[in-house]
Amino acid sequence: MSDTRHRKPPMRGGGRGPMVAGEKAKDFKGTTKKLLKYMSGYKIALAVVIIFAIGSTVFSIIGPKILGNATTELFVGWQNKIMGLGGIDFGRIGNILIKLIILYVLSAAFNLVQGFIMSGITQKITYRLRREMSEKIHRLPMNFFDKKQHGEVLSVITNDIDTISMGLNQSATQLITSIVTIIGILIMMFSIDWIMTLIALLVMPVSAIIVSIVVKKSQKYFKNQQRYLGNVNGQIEECFGGVNVIQAFNKQDDVVEEFNVSNDKLYKSAWKAQFLSGIMMPIMSFIGNISYVAIAVLGGYFVTTGRIQVGNIQSFIQYSRSFTQPITQISQVSNMLQSMAAAAERVFAFLEEDEDKLFADTHAVDENGEKVEINNLGGNVTFENVHFGYTEDRIIINNFSTTVKEGHKIAIVGPTGAGKTTIVKLLMRFYDINSGTIKVDGYDSESFDRSEFRNLFGMVLQDTWLFSGTIMENIRYGRLDATDEEVIEAAKAANVHRFVKTLPDGYNMMLNEDATNVSQGQKQLLTIARTILSNPKILILDEATSSVDTKTEVQIQDAMDKFMNGKTSFIIAHRLSTIKNADIILVMRDGDIVEQGSHEELLKANGFYANLYNSQFDKVS
Repeated sequence: MSDTRHRKPPMRGGGRGPMVAGEKAKDFKGTTKKLLKYMSGYKIALAVVIIFAIGSTVFSIIGPKILGNATTELFVGWQNKIMGLGGIDFGRIGNILIKLIILYVLSAAFNLVQGFIMSGITQKITYRLRREMSEKIHRLPMNFFDKKQHGEVLSVITNDIDTISMGLNQSATQLITSIVTIIGILIMMFSIDWIMTLIALLVMPVSAIIVSIVVKKSQKYFKNQQRYLGNVNGQIEECFGGVNVIQAFNKQDDVVEEFNVSNDKLYKSAWKAQFLSGIMMPIMSFIGNISYVAIAVLGGYFVTTGRIQVGNIQSFIQYSRSFTQPITQISQVSNMLQSMAAAAERVFAFLEEDEDKLFADTHAVDENGEKVEINNLGGNVTFENVHFGYTEDRIIINNFSTTVKEGHKIAIVGPTGAGKTTIVKLLMRFYDINSGTIKVDGYDSESFDRSEFRNLFGMVLQDTWLFSGTIMENIRYGRLDATDEEVIEAAKAANVHRFVKTLPDGYNMMLNEDATNVSQGQKQLLTIARTILSNPKILILDEATSSVDTKTEVQIQDAMDKFMNGKTSFIIAHRLSTIKNADIILVMRDGDIVEQGSHEELLKANGFYANLYNSQFDKVS
């Protein structure tokens, strides 16, 4: 099993916060088509949503007109009572109100049904996107993550998919209801009086101009707010993560000053953004009130002339008050749709990243055409004229060739940047070589399925990785079907059993995030126990004992020597005293093997290895 370090996504300068208004997709049309393909599987459900959304809106629009009829009936009845011609017909008013209640109940029920269905569709789509992205991560070549910040990838999976979820759940139905509301209200207003309707419509251009001005001015402040918020969050996270270092170097005042600068920028941009967005509604209400005054005066005049009835004024005012709301909603929805499209564009770009040929579902075949089973392979490894560079224009492994026999212990040494870790990464197919071949028992490593192929290896790195869970679960990660007894035996072999028994809950103790409730050396012991449990054919140790004390290192070395017996082992070490008993030592410099042999042979050669070995003891002395 491979062991890679768990890293938190960088917040400061990396990662993306919540979507800001006005963020646009580069290809809105193309992205929308891709998103519609995901929704195509729910055509019937979406049709029901549209029908129920329209029905809910229509029932709601009819309500004020019927309520106006009740007002008119009450007014006429009161007039008749004053004139002695009769009284108020409460029975008729009651019937009108019952109809009104039924309409509003139907509107609420339709709205509830469409909301329930749309929420289900949205969550199914976002569930599918998250699942596909999770699967995609494990099919991407390692060089993809070399080019991407972890926070950026995490932001796509979290923030961008949340934006899509919010956009689908709110924008789609809100856009439908807003359009239907505008059309329906216009029809109802014109059915009452066309002159009053035209006066009410005069508010629209004025409102549109004000909204566009405010949105344009506030947009840059909202963007700045999100950017500075990310900086503040990043600084806070850094302070929490490095509080020991900050206090050790007495940098508290510098950190506070740096935070105050960022916090001040956030304050200035945030209050401007909130102020500008906050004044929009009061201004709109002021313009709307002027319109209501004009409508009320003109409506009163029309009532006296008999052009309309008194209940129509009430209905019309309700409609005119409701008319600007869907217009504002459409403006908000358009921004949300743009943000959703921008988020979806990043999600689809991630899902469309090239998957390297190393990850194809292939398998090696023997001379009889039969599939080669991984479990039947030994540990004979051959590198033949391997060239590799993390970028094509900069080759760091040059014509690397060597042969490793099954059961041999191979040490790889050399100065920093010589290519030691790169060699084992190529062996495990983390990267695609530029040219040459890497073979195991004579079969090209690229002819195997990558998941099956990696079952050959067990890797222990200098940088440990443990997840939040019990110690038992972390060790069992090496082989999920292992029994408790097998886990404990692996722990004993790694000399980890003794310290585990001293913990409060023993093997059931929960490790917290980043496993900070155990020491670095203890974490290293647990990763070694996990690798021992996996029982690989080929073992890779990359400075595996660098985080433990000398006494523990000797114990681990003894346990690992027993474990490595009969297994092909690649050991990367900077402390050359730890690899004296290696069968072969490969000395690397600038991507090439410059020397190879046993420890004694290389010392006698008095070459590059001898210089490295002697320099370590010179520094100690």
